[in-house]
Amino acid sequence: MKLFLTTTFLFIAFCGGPQVLAEKPAPGPELVWHDGAQLGLEGRGWTTDDLESPYDRLPSKAQNIVRGAVWNLSRHSAGLCFRFNTDATKFTIKYSLGSSRIAMAHMPATGVSGIDLYALAPDGKWRWVNVSRPSGQEVEFKLEGLDAGKRTYMAYLPLYNQVTKLEVGIPKGNVFEPVAPRREKPILFYGTSITHGASASRPGMAHPAILGRRLDRPVINLGFSGNGKMEPEVGALLAELNPEVYVIDCLPNMTESEVVENAEALVQIIRVSRPETPIVLVEDRTYANSWIHISKRLRHEGSRGAQLKAFDNLVSSGVKNIYYLEGENLLGEDGEGTTDGSHPNDLGFMRQADAMEPLLTRILATEK
Repeated sequence: MKLFLTTTFLFIAFCGGPQVLAEKPAPGPELVWHDGAQLGLEGRGWTTDDLESPYDRLPSKAQNIVRGAVWNLSRHSAGLCFRFNTDATKFTIKYSLGSSRIAMAHMPATGVSGIDLYALAPDGKWRWVNVSRPSGQEVEFKLEGLDAGKRTYMAYLPLYNQVTKLEVGIPKGNVFEPVAPRREKPILFYGTSITHGASASRPGMAHPAILGRRLDRPVINLGFSGNGKMEPEVGALLAELNPEVYVIDCLPNMTESEVVENAEALVQIIRVSRPETPIVLVEDRTYANSWIHISKRLRHEGSRGAQLKAFDNLVSSGVKNIYYLEGENLLGEDGEGTTDGSHPNDLGFMRQADAMEPLLTRILATEK
Protein backbone atom coordinates (compact mmCIF):
# COMPACT_ATOMS: atom_id res chain seq x y z
CA MET A 1 0.00 0.00 0.00
CA LYS A 2 2.84 2.34 0.86
CA LEU A 3 4.47 1.75 -2.52
CA PHE A 4 1.15 2.43 -4.26
CA LEU A 5 0.68 5.73 -2.42
CA THR A 6 4.23 6.78 -3.19
CA THR A 7 3.86 5.89 -6.81
CA THR A 8 0.56 7.72 -7.00
CA PHE A 9 2.10 10.79 -5.37
CA LEU A 10 4.98 10.76 -7.81
CA PHE A 11 2.60 10.40 -10.73
CA ILE A 12 0.55 13.37 -9.58
CA ALA A 13 3.63 15.48 -8.93
CA PHE A 14 5.06 14.64 -12.35
CA CYS A 15 1.83 15.69 -14.03
CA GLY A 16 1.72 18.99 -12.20
CA GLY A 17 -1.07 18.21 -9.74
CA PRO A 18 -4.56 16.82 -10.09
CA GLN A 19 -5.83 17.14 -13.65
CA VAL A 20 -9.25 18.73 -14.11
CA LEU A 21 -10.89 18.23 -17.46
CA ALA A 22 -12.20 21.53 -18.89
CA GLU A 23 -15.88 21.53 -19.60
CA LYS A 24 -16.90 22.29 -23.17
CA PRO A 25 -18.81 25.57 -23.49
CA ALA A 26 -22.51 25.13 -23.98
CA PRO A 27 -23.43 25.47 -27.63
CA GLY A 28 -25.13 28.73 -28.57
CA PRO A 29 -28.68 28.81 -29.89
CA GLU A 30 -29.20 27.51 -33.40
CA LEU A 31 -29.56 30.44 -35.77
CA VAL A 32 -32.02 30.63 -38.64
CA TRP A 33 -30.44 32.65 -41.45
CA HIS A 34 -32.36 35.10 -43.63
CA ASP A 35 -30.94 36.35 -46.95
CA GLY A 36 -30.52 40.13 -46.98
CA ALA A 37 -31.41 40.32 -50.66
CA GLN A 38 -34.89 39.05 -49.76
CA LEU A 39 -35.52 41.41 -46.86
CA GLY A 40 -36.92 44.35 -48.83
CA LEU A 41 -34.08 46.87 -49.12
CA GLU A 42 -35.16 50.50 -48.85
CA GLY A 43 -33.34 53.32 -50.63
CA ARG A 44 -33.14 51.75 -54.09
CA GLY A 45 -34.48 53.75 -57.00
CA TRP A 46 -34.71 50.78 -59.34
CA THR A 47 -36.16 47.31 -58.98
CA THR A 48 -34.05 44.24 -58.30
CA ASP A 49 -34.54 43.10 -61.89
CA ASP A 50 -32.86 46.31 -63.09
CA LEU A 51 -29.82 45.87 -60.87
CA GLU A 52 -26.65 43.85 -61.35
CA SER A 53 -26.55 43.35 -57.56
CA PRO A 54 -29.37 43.91 -55.07
CA TYR A 55 -27.01 46.22 -53.15
CA ASP A 56 -26.27 48.56 -56.11
CA ARG A 57 -27.56 52.13 -56.39
CA LEU A 58 -27.73 52.50 -60.19
CA PRO A 59 -29.31 50.08 -62.67
CA SER A 60 -27.06 47.70 -64.60
CA LYS A 61 -27.63 49.63 -67.85
CA ALA A 62 -25.85 52.62 -66.27
CA GLN A 63 -22.53 50.83 -66.69
CA ASN A 64 -22.67 51.72 -70.38
CA ILE A 65 -24.11 55.21 -69.82
CA VAL A 66 -22.20 56.98 -67.04
CA ARG A 67 -18.47 57.43 -66.58
CA GLY A 68 -16.62 54.49 -65.10
CA ALA A 69 -15.93 56.31 -61.84
CA VAL A 70 -19.61 57.01 -61.30
CA TRP A 71 -20.53 53.40 -62.03
CA ASN A 72 -17.89 52.01 -59.65
CA LEU A 73 -19.04 54.32 -56.85
CA SER A 74 -22.66 53.35 -57.46
CA ARG A 75 -21.76 49.82 -56.30
CA HIS A 76 -21.33 51.24 -52.79
CA SER A 77 -24.39 50.63 -50.62
CA ALA A 78 -24.69 54.20 -49.26
CA GLY A 79 -28.22 55.01 -48.14
CA LEU A 80 -29.57 51.47 -48.37
CA CYS A 81 -31.25 50.05 -45.29
CA PHE A 82 -33.59 47.28 -44.24
CA ARG A 83 -36.02 46.89 -41.34
CA PHE A 84 -37.27 43.88 -39.45
CA ASN A 85 -39.20 42.90 -36.34
CA THR A 86 -37.82 40.44 -33.80
CA ASP A 87 -38.18 39.56 -30.14
CA ALA A 88 -34.69 38.04 -29.99
CA THR A 89 -32.35 39.30 -27.28
CA LYS A 90 -29.39 38.34 -29.43
CA PHE A 91 -28.87 37.98 -33.17
CA THR A 92 -26.14 38.23 -35.80
CA ILE A 93 -25.80 40.17 -39.04
CA LYS A 94 -23.19 38.50 -41.25
CA TYR A 95 -21.99 40.20 -44.43
CA SER A 96 -19.25 40.25 -47.07
CA LEU A 97 -17.56 43.35 -48.47
CA GLY A 98 -16.39 43.83 -52.03
CA SER A 99 -13.35 45.97 -51.22
CA SER A 100 -10.45 45.42 -48.84
CA ARG A 101 -10.34 49.17 -48.18
CA ILE A 102 -12.17 48.88 -44.88
CA ALA A 103 -11.36 52.41 -43.68
CA MET A 104 -9.91 55.65 -45.04
CA ALA A 105 -7.48 58.21 -43.66
CA HIS A 106 -10.29 60.62 -42.80
CA MET A 107 -13.12 58.14 -42.14
CA PRO A 108 -13.27 55.15 -39.77
CA ALA A 109 -14.14 51.58 -40.67
CA THR A 110 -17.45 51.96 -38.84
CA GLY A 111 -18.53 54.52 -41.46
CA VAL A 112 -16.80 53.16 -44.55
CA SER A 113 -17.72 49.50 -44.05
CA GLY A 114 -19.94 49.25 -40.99
CA ILE A 115 -23.58 48.31 -40.57
CA ASP A 116 -25.37 50.76 -38.29
CA LEU A 117 -28.31 49.49 -36.25
CA TYR A 118 -31.22 51.54 -34.89
CA ALA A 119 -34.42 50.45 -33.14
CA LEU A 120 -37.82 52.04 -32.80
CA ALA A 121 -38.10 53.19 -29.18
CA PRO A 122 -41.36 53.30 -27.18
CA ASP A 123 -41.60 57.06 -27.84
CA GLY A 124 -41.84 56.35 -31.57
CA LYS A 125 -38.36 57.65 -32.38
CA TRP A 126 -35.45 55.80 -33.92
CA ARG A 127 -32.71 55.30 -31.34
CA TRP A 128 -29.18 54.07 -31.99
CA VAL A 129 -28.33 50.52 -30.86
CA ASN A 130 -24.85 49.55 -32.14
CA VAL A 131 -22.54 49.58 -35.14
CA SER A 132 -20.27 46.86 -36.50
CA ARG A 133 -16.51 47.33 -36.35
CA PRO A 134 -15.09 45.64 -39.45
CA SER A 135 -11.45 44.60 -39.64
CA GLY A 136 -11.73 42.53 -42.83
CA GLN A 137 -14.02 41.74 -45.71
CA GLU A 138 -15.95 39.05 -43.84
CA VAL A 139 -17.88 40.58 -40.95
CA GLU A 140 -19.97 39.06 -38.17
CA PHE A 141 -21.90 41.73 -36.31
CA LYS A 142 -23.18 40.10 -33.11
CA LEU A 143 -25.83 41.78 -30.99
CA GLU A 144 -26.21 40.40 -27.46
CA GLY A 145 -27.84 41.30 -24.17
CA LEU A 146 -30.73 43.22 -25.71
CA ASP A 147 -33.78 43.86 -23.55
CA ALA A 148 -36.58 41.38 -24.02
CA GLY A 149 -39.54 42.37 -26.15
CA LYS A 150 -40.51 42.53 -29.79
CA ARG A 151 -39.39 45.69 -31.58
CA THR A 152 -38.56 47.07 -35.03
CA TYR A 153 -34.92 47.44 -36.08
CA MET A 154 -33.43 49.39 -38.98
CA ALA A 155 -29.96 48.56 -40.31
CA TYR A 156 -28.07 51.03 -42.51
CA LEU A 157 -25.58 49.45 -44.93
CA PRO A 158 -21.97 50.62 -45.40
CA LEU A 159 -21.40 54.06 -46.94
CA TYR A 160 -18.17 53.51 -48.88
CA ASN A 161 -17.97 49.79 -49.56
CA GLN A 162 -19.85 47.26 -51.64
CA VAL A 163 -21.94 44.62 -49.94
CA THR A 164 -21.78 41.34 -51.87
CA LYS A 165 -23.68 39.13 -49.43
CA LEU A 166 -25.70 39.69 -46.27
CA GLU A 167 -27.59 37.43 -43.87
CA VAL A 168 -29.43 37.97 -40.60
CA GLY A 169 -29.24 35.10 -38.10
CA ILE A 170 -32.06 34.88 -35.55
CA PRO A 171 -32.13 32.18 -32.81
CA LYS A 172 -34.50 29.37 -33.64
CA GLY A 173 -37.83 29.90 -31.91
CA ASN A 174 -37.67 33.70 -31.98
CA VAL A 175 -39.86 35.90 -34.16
CA PHE A 176 -38.41 37.36 -37.37
CA GLU A 177 -40.55 39.53 -39.65
CA PRO A 178 -39.06 41.53 -42.53
CA VAL A 179 -40.62 44.99 -42.83
CA ALA A 180 -41.40 46.06 -46.39
CA PRO A 181 -39.93 49.33 -47.71
CA ARG A 182 -42.17 52.31 -47.13
CA ARG A 183 -44.45 53.24 -50.02
CA GLU A 184 -44.15 57.01 -49.67
CA LYS A 185 -42.22 58.81 -52.37
CA PRO A 186 -38.59 59.22 -51.28
CA ILE A 187 -36.39 62.26 -50.95
CA LEU A 188 -33.65 61.88 -53.57
CA PHE A 189 -30.20 63.31 -52.81
CA TYR A 190 -27.76 63.66 -55.71
CA GLY A 191 -24.31 64.97 -54.93
CA THR A 192 -20.69 64.48 -54.00
CA SER A 193 -18.65 62.69 -51.36
CA ILE A 194 -20.54 64.65 -48.71
CA THR A 195 -23.88 63.25 -49.87
CA HIS A 196 -22.13 59.87 -50.23
CA GLY A 197 -21.35 60.08 -46.51
CA ALA A 198 -17.75 61.22 -46.02
CA SER A 199 -16.74 61.49 -43.22
CA ALA A 200 -19.54 60.19 -41.01
CA SER A 201 -18.44 57.96 -38.15
CA ARG A 202 -21.22 55.51 -39.04
CA PRO A 203 -23.82 55.19 -41.84
CA GLY A 204 -26.73 56.53 -39.80
CA MET A 205 -24.91 59.84 -39.30
CA ALA A 206 -24.80 60.94 -42.96
CA HIS A 207 -27.27 63.79 -43.41
CA PRO A 208 -29.59 61.94 -45.84
CA ALA A 209 -30.05 59.24 -43.18
CA ILE A 210 -30.55 61.80 -40.40
CA LEU A 211 -33.20 63.60 -42.46
CA GLY A 212 -34.87 60.32 -43.37
CA ARG A 213 -35.37 59.57 -39.66
CA ARG A 214 -36.45 63.09 -38.74
CA LEU A 215 -38.93 63.44 -41.60
CA ASP A 216 -40.04 59.80 -41.49
CA ARG A 217 -39.38 59.40 -45.20
CA PRO A 218 -37.46 56.92 -47.33
CA VAL A 219 -34.39 58.45 -48.95
CA ILE A 220 -32.33 57.62 -52.02
CA ASN A 221 -28.63 58.47 -51.72
CA LEU A 222 -26.98 59.09 -55.09
CA GLY A 223 -23.81 60.69 -53.81
CA PHE A 224 -20.76 59.87 -55.93
CA SER A 225 -17.51 60.79 -54.24
CA GLY A 226 -15.58 63.33 -56.32
CA ASN A 227 -17.95 62.78 -59.22
CA GLY A 228 -21.15 64.71 -58.52
CA LYS A 229 -20.97 66.97 -61.56
CA MET A 230 -24.58 67.39 -62.77
CA GLU A 231 -23.79 65.36 -65.87
CA PRO A 232 -26.63 64.89 -68.39
CA GLU A 233 -26.18 61.10 -68.37
CA VAL A 234 -26.84 61.03 -64.63
CA GLY A 235 -29.65 63.56 -65.08
CA ALA A 236 -31.44 61.20 -67.47
CA LEU A 237 -31.28 58.45 -64.85
CA LEU A 238 -32.59 60.79 -62.15
CA ALA A 239 -35.52 61.66 -64.39
CA GLU A 240 -36.54 57.98 -64.50
CA LEU A 241 -37.34 58.13 -60.79
CA ASN A 242 -40.37 59.70 -59.16
CA PRO A 243 -39.30 61.14 -55.80
CA GLU A 244 -41.16 63.65 -53.67
CA VAL A 245 -38.27 66.08 -54.07
CA TYR A 246 -34.84 66.21 -55.74
CA VAL A 247 -31.99 67.65 -53.64
CA ILE A 248 -29.11 68.56 -55.98
CA ASP A 249 -25.92 69.17 -54.00
CA CYS A 250 -23.02 68.98 -56.47
CA LEU A 251 -21.10 72.24 -56.13
CA PRO A 252 -18.25 70.82 -53.98
CA ASN A 253 -17.14 68.81 -57.07
CA MET A 254 -17.70 71.52 -59.67
CA THR A 255 -15.76 74.47 -61.02
CA GLU A 256 -17.50 77.64 -62.10
CA SER A 257 -17.30 76.64 -65.77
CA GLU A 258 -18.81 73.21 -65.05
CA VAL A 259 -21.72 74.83 -63.22
CA VAL A 260 -22.32 77.15 -66.17
CA GLU A 261 -22.30 74.17 -68.54
CA ASN A 262 -24.37 71.69 -66.54
CA ALA A 263 -26.64 73.26 -63.91
CA GLU A 264 -29.48 74.61 -66.05
CA ALA A 265 -29.26 71.63 -68.39
CA LEU A 266 -29.64 69.16 -65.51
CA VAL A 267 -32.82 70.81 -64.26
CA GLN A 268 -34.28 70.93 -67.77
CA ILE A 269 -33.54 67.22 -68.30
CA ILE A 270 -35.41 66.37 -65.10
CA ARG A 271 -38.26 68.71 -66.00
CA VAL A 272 -38.99 66.85 -69.26
CA SER A 273 -40.13 63.80 -67.28
CA ARG A 274 -40.96 65.43 -63.93
CA PRO A 275 -42.49 68.84 -64.72
CA GLU A 276 -43.85 69.45 -61.21
CA THR A 277 -41.49 67.63 -58.82
CA PRO A 278 -39.75 70.11 -56.49
CA ILE A 279 -36.01 70.58 -57.08
CA VAL A 280 -33.67 72.07 -54.48
CA LEU A 281 -30.33 73.47 -55.65
CA VAL A 282 -27.88 73.48 -52.72
CA GLU A 283 -24.78 75.63 -52.59
CA ASP A 284 -21.52 74.02 -51.51
CA ARG A 285 -20.66 74.03 -47.84
CA THR A 286 -18.04 76.55 -46.82
CA TYR A 287 -14.53 75.14 -46.39
CA ALA A 288 -13.77 75.29 -42.68
CA ASN A 289 -10.40 76.95 -43.38
CA SER A 290 -11.53 79.24 -46.19
CA TRP A 291 -11.08 82.19 -43.81
CA ILE A 292 -7.33 81.79 -44.26
CA HIS A 293 -7.18 80.49 -47.89
CA ILE A 294 -8.12 83.03 -50.52
CA SER A 295 -8.18 80.35 -53.23
CA LYS A 296 -11.01 78.60 -51.43
CA ARG A 297 -12.97 81.80 -50.97
CA LEU A 298 -12.61 82.51 -54.67
CA ARG A 299 -13.76 78.98 -55.53
CA HIS A 300 -16.90 79.49 -53.46
CA GLU A 301 -17.52 82.85 -55.04
CA GLY A 302 -17.23 81.48 -58.57
CA SER A 303 -19.27 78.29 -58.26
CA ARG A 304 -21.96 79.84 -56.09
CA GLY A 305 -22.32 82.83 -58.36
CA ALA A 306 -22.70 80.55 -61.39
CA GLN A 307 -25.33 78.38 -59.70
CA LEU A 308 -27.33 81.36 -58.46
CA LYS A 309 -27.35 82.78 -61.98
CA ALA A 310 -28.51 79.41 -63.33
CA PHE A 311 -31.31 79.39 -60.72
CA ASP A 312 -32.39 82.91 -61.71
CA ASN A 313 -32.38 81.94 -65.39
CA LEU A 314 -34.52 78.89 -64.70
CA VAL A 315 -37.06 80.89 -62.70
CA SER A 316 -37.16 83.58 -65.38
CA SER A 317 -37.79 80.94 -68.04
CA GLY A 318 -40.86 79.72 -66.18
CA VAL A 319 -39.52 76.69 -64.29
CA LYS A 320 -41.73 76.14 -61.24
CA ASN A 321 -41.16 74.38 -57.92
CA ILE A 322 -37.46 75.13 -57.80
CA TYR A 323 -35.76 76.17 -54.58
CA TYR A 324 -32.35 77.48 -53.55
CA LEU A 325 -30.43 76.75 -50.33
CA GLU A 326 -27.39 78.85 -49.52
CA GLY A 327 -24.26 77.09 -48.31
CA GLU A 328 -22.49 79.62 -46.14
CA ASN A 329 -23.72 78.18 -42.84
CA LEU A 330 -24.46 74.56 -43.79
CA LEU A 331 -21.78 73.35 -41.37
CA GLY A 332 -21.98 76.21 -38.87
CA GLU A 333 -19.74 79.24 -38.42
CA ASP A 334 -17.12 78.01 -35.94
CA GLY A 335 -15.09 75.82 -38.31
CA GLU A 336 -15.57 72.71 -36.16
CA GLY A 337 -17.90 70.81 -38.49
CA THR A 338 -15.36 68.93 -40.65
CA THR A 339 -12.63 66.32 -40.40
CA ASP A 340 -10.35 67.89 -43.00
CA GLY A 341 -11.80 71.29 -43.85
CA SER A 342 -14.09 69.80 -46.47
CA HIS A 343 -15.89 66.64 -45.35
CA PRO A 344 -18.32 66.90 -42.43
CA ASN A 345 -17.76 65.12 -39.18
CA ASP A 346 -20.83 64.00 -37.23
CA LEU A 347 -21.32 67.52 -35.89
CA GLY A 348 -21.20 68.87 -39.43
CA PHE A 349 -23.72 66.34 -40.69
CA MET A 350 -26.11 67.21 -37.88
CA ARG A 351 -25.76 70.89 -38.75
CA GLN A 352 -26.31 70.18 -42.45
CA ALA A 353 -29.47 68.26 -41.59
CA ASP A 354 -30.56 71.18 -39.40
CA ALA A 355 -30.06 73.57 -42.31
CA MET A 356 -31.99 71.42 -44.81
CA GLU A 357 -34.82 70.26 -42.59
CA PRO A 358 -36.99 73.44 -42.52
CA LEU A 359 -37.05 73.78 -46.32
CA LEU A 360 -37.71 70.09 -46.88
CA THR A 361 -40.45 70.11 -44.25
CA ARG A 362 -42.12 73.02 -46.05
CA ILE A 363 -41.84 71.32 -49.44
CA LEU A 364 -43.22 68.01 -48.15
CA ALA A 365 -46.16 69.80 -46.50
CA THR A 366 -46.93 71.57 -49.77
CA GLU A 367 -46.83 68.33 -51.73
CA LYS A 368 -49.41 66.57 -49.56
